[in-house]
Amino acid sequence: MMVFMTQQHLIILTGASRGMGLAMAEQLLQPDHTLLCISRHANPALAKRAQAKGATLIQWTEDLAQGAAVSRQLEAWLRAQAAAGLNGFASATLINNAGVIPRITPLSQSDADDLAQALRVGLEAPMQLSAAFLRATENWPVTRKVLNISSGLGRRAMASQAAYCAAKAGMDHFTRCLALDEALKPNGAKVCALAPGVIDTDMQVQLRSADDALFPDRQGFAGLHQGGQLSSPADAAKNVLAVLARADFGQHPVADVRD
Repeated sequence: MMVFMTQQHLIILTGASRGMGLAMAEQLLQPDHTLLCISRHANPALAKRAQAKGATLIQWTEDLAQGAAVSRQLEAWLRAQAAAGLNGFASATLINNAGVIPRITPLSQSDADDLAQALRVGLEAPMQLSAAFLRATENWPVTRKVLNISSGLGRRAMASQAAYCAAKAGMDHFTRCLALDEALKPNGAKVCALAPGVIDTDMQVQLRSADDALFPDRQGFAGLHQGGQLSSPADAAKNVLAVLARADFGQHPVADVRD
């Protein structure tokens, strides 16, 4: 009897343990998907859901503050798929979603280690992982995409948010550079830094719970919550993945789901 294998789409997702990252992971659990999640913590419930849906789920528990080491691990894993003849994927996608927001305070009162952590996770790791992903898959004859989850705060300055704003602004601009790089290649990847809108996550709780004396915009974030203007993680994930699936994904290297 001839057995027909479903061709798999490979998706690599960082920051999948909670918030919009977890919601994206849940929505990406499909029988024709191989989902590799990279987070500090594994999610047992996600593993059970993957099994129930017949999806292939791999969870790496890694600290993206050590982005160089994780990117080397990713590159080795991708190359191993090719060496073993297992890279017959229909497509390959990297979603850089992980990020951290350090203590909300003016830069003059910020802790040096907190600043380093925010930039390593929010900017260095996405660059390192993107480089590893693109290098390892460059000869794969499939559609390749890099989706960087950005923020409106990468495009609008805010007091007491220097590290987060800088990381997201850097993400936007390195995505622009990456788009130019890939446009010169015969099978260059499609890339986009996408702002997902304002989402009701732990980060929003952190923002609206901050000290007014240290964060002059706190009331604005509290007002968004009180006014019901925050998207749920599930709705935000759905909107982001819809953009990723569009035929014109990557036409604009920096975009917003609200555009």
